[in-house]
Amino acid sequence: MRHLSYLAVLVGCLLGTAPLEWFLGTRVYARPRRLALTLLPVVAVFVAWDVYAIAAGQWTFDPRSVTGIRLPGRLPLDELLFFLVVPVCAILTLEAVRAVRGWPAGDEPPAAEEVAAQEPPARGEADGPR
Repeated sequence: MRHLSYLAVLVGCLLGTAPLEWFLGTRVYARPRRLALTLLPVVAVFVAWDVYAIAAGQWTFDPRSVTGIRLPGRLPLDELLFFLVVPVCAILTLEAVRAVRGWPAGDEPPAAEEVAAQEPPARGEADGPR
């Protein structure tokens, strides 16, 4: 069973943060395109880095702690999952803090009052009475 220990930690991370989506409405999983666009650069950089380090003999994995499933570049499946799971958990945590604190992300559509305040005055209104 030790060969599943890496996966067990990842499952624990997901189980620990999943309630944030349901109870605080973080909407991380509800916006899959946004999540994928966030994860793609992170995963690409770290997978490339790991594949290079494995090929150079600078990075190894204890075969007793991983599933043994290897992807191209001899990257363990467990490691790829790590690069997906940990950022997702971090994003869920950040969004949960934002939800509790009421912090805006800055990308939400503005409220109607804000839009009205930002609109230029109608022609003639800015000039005042003549």
